[in-house]
Amino acid sequence: MTGPGPIRGVLFDMDGVLLDSETLALEAFVTAARDLGHDIPVEFARQMIGLPGDACARLVIDTYGSGVDLDALFRTQDKRMHALVEAGRLILKQGVIPLLDDLDRLGLPRAIATSSSRARTDTHLRHVGIHERFDAIITRDDVTHGKPDPEPYLKAAHALGIEPAYCLAIEDSHNGARAAHAAGIRVIVVPDLMAPNEEIIGKAHAIMENLHEVREFITRAESSI
Repeated sequence: MTGPGPIRGVLFDMDGVLLDSETLALEAFVTAARDLGHDIPVEFARQMIGLPGDACARLVIDTYGSGVDLDALFRTQDKRMHALVEAGRLILKQGVIPLLDDLDRLGLPRAIATSSSRARTDTHLRHVGIHERFDAIITRDDVTHGKPDPEPYLKAAHALGIEPAYCLAIEDSHNGARAAHAAGIRVIVVPDLMAPNEEIIGKAHAIMENLHEVREFITRAESSI
């Protein structure tokens, strides 16, 4: 079953879905905090997965107080992340290329809806060689409200010219799944660093282990039309 209608477009989160980048981002954040004299554990940093930048900033201040220089913290994190990418540690998630190849074969347009900045998104997608394989890219710089608000996914669907009900979203984070569900978009959750809870299981069209399973799902859905 594919839900209320055929799949006419596929919308991807980026970090943790297309790119194996969440672990790197956590490492960069914890190291950046240590550089600035703050002992912030990775368990805290995990709470920021799937959140837009302003929400991450609020979480840091609410937990560690206004003495944290947020500009310096996130600027240092960017530098640390850049160093990890340049060291060759940013790679694609398993199954990305076969899935994109199948979408090409099926003639299905695709977009990205990410909480990352435009600069980071473009840089990372180009680094792994898939930037040109998307018809539209919506970043946190393109929306007023980030995930879990539905705006990123609604804008991504609009950019493809496809009604949300005919789109399929691929997410790994809780807030990403909430955003897609709130937009009226079927969402498959492929967990990365966050196991889905009961709420997310209830909102998801399906929970799958990897993108190979997603590819098989889309192929079956298209062949049944």
